[in-house]
Amino acid sequence: MNIAAQISQRAEHIEEKLRPFMPQEQGLQQTVLSAMDYSVFAGGKRLRPMLMEASYQLFGGQGEEIYPFMAAIEMIHTYSLVHDDLPAMDNDEYRRGKKTTHAVYGEAMAILTGDALLNYAYETVAAELCRHPEDPRRVEAFSVLASKAGIYGMIGGQVVDVESEKKAQSVDREKLDFIYRLKTAALIEASLKIGAILAGATEREASLMEEAGTRLGLAFQIQDDILDVTSTLEVLGKPIGSDGRNEKSTYVTFEGIEQAKKDVERLSEEAVSILEQCSGDHAFLKELFLFLIDRKK
Repeated sequence: MNIAAQISQRAEHIEEKLRPFMPQEQGLQQTVLSAMDYSVFAGGKRLRPMLMEASYQLFGGQGEEIYPFMAAIEMIHTYSLVHDDLPAMDNDEYRRGKKTTHAVYGEAMAILTGDALLNYAYETVAAELCRHPEDPRRVEAFSVLASKAGIYGMIGGQVVDVESEKKAQSVDREKLDFIYRLKTAALIEASLKIGAILAGATEREASLMEEAGTRLGLAFQIQDDILDVTSTLEVLGKPIGSDGRNEKSTYVTFEGIEQAKKDVERLSEEAVSILEQCSGDHAFLKELFLFLIDRKK
């Protein structure tokens, strides 16, 4: 399997499926609609919707019920990046090789753009629930999406992350692991679990996919820490060294580059081992998990 080619093909497919869910750029509020479109289609790996669809297919899912959830999780992920880049947060001017939303549209509009993307993600899934009010799978999937994005998920991790900036001495490994599990791993857990739920997987299988997502999310964030030290703006598509400038403790701070690399590999292999406990054809997901070990951006 040529995993790079597979990822590229799937990313193109996801782009096609995302487009119809985005609002039309018209009306007096069209500036924020334009900014939403700019933010979502500024590039990116489409990892979360890709994981969601692959999980759905792993358990035999074949319908279109997955697409609103794929669109929603990408909107939520994008909103988090828009806000993360703000001057009050990481103050980054480049994301995915392009100017960040606040650099193009201004800080106030970037805040509104993030708000709009989060809200529109929920509008998108709510509309799907209204079309199928009798389906408990969709309801459960919506609950997972909301909780993983909220105060007990991504936002909760972001809160602790922000409070830990410039307080390196107060951040221990336990707190750092908490930040990573929530800020980064939560949406990856949601992606894999929602795909399983919508496909009709058993409760155990859905939990296993969530657990695999935890390991994969931690590996993904540690690799991000490594790239922040070792990569370049041209390759990474965003400024490097921002963690150091913001005096943030990272996995590399505690463990060093070499141990961090070993732990990325270990966590990814653990994710694969959990994945293999589920039935179905996991060839693509397994290759995707392992591919993330060596990603350069």
